[in-house]
Amino acid sequence: MSTWRAERNERALARLDKSLTRPLPPGVMGHALRQSLIPPTPRAIVESYWRHHPLRADVLARALAARSGAPGDWSWRIGTDGVPTSFRLPPAPFREAAHDRGPGACVVCGQPVYRWGWHADLWGDGGVNRNATWHACCAAAWKVWTAPSDQVAALKRRQRHRCAETGKRLLKSAEVDHRVPLFEVWRSRRHEPWPVLLGYWGVPNLQVINRAAHVEKCAREAGARSLAARSD
Repeated sequence: MSTWRAERNERALARLDKSLTRPLPPGVMGHALRQSLIPPTPRAIVESYWRHHPLRADVLARALAARSGAPGDWSWRIGTDGVPTSFRLPPAPFREAAHDRGPGACVVCGQPVYRWGWHADLWGDGGVNRNATWHACCAAAWKVWTAPSDQVAALKRRQRHRCAETGKRLLKSAEVDHRVPLFEVWRSRRHEPWPVLLGYWGVPNLQVINRAAHVEKCAREAGARSLAARSD
């Protein structure tokens, strides 16, 4: 380790010693201490942890959404007036003005946001963060849902570097794909419960397949979509 890095980490640890009035979960703190540059603030540690564990963040964010459930008068729709303009964006009732729970509640899952963007009151003091509207885990999950191709490396490891379509070894050109295409989710599954819908953007519906298999799959889906449009 360079002298500069050692000195920088020493300053970061000194700063953390002053700001960490209550301990972070051991796994989160252990992650921070393993970094070549230790994050200097608790918030930065939490964000770094979830940024390095995006698939775990997806699972947790969907579990938090299931705890909240959708507002009683909400339904998934696309258009204007603050709702998504495309079915490719995940439904998010608490991002809509009509259902916004205000500062201190996560706009993704609707649950309270606690100190440093954490999703649970580890400190037992009811310290909801009134300056926050996102959990750190939900921010990481949102990136998985809206830019799944950025998670190709993590998804490849999850599949043990095997193509989900052919079972062959994944090539460098392999691509992230939705098992159930999103147009099909919108066309025939949009009335499923909201937390279930989120799974179509998350890990349960994501796979990595080799490019050739992806081209073939897209061709089949385009044919099925055209046939459905004609029958409608």
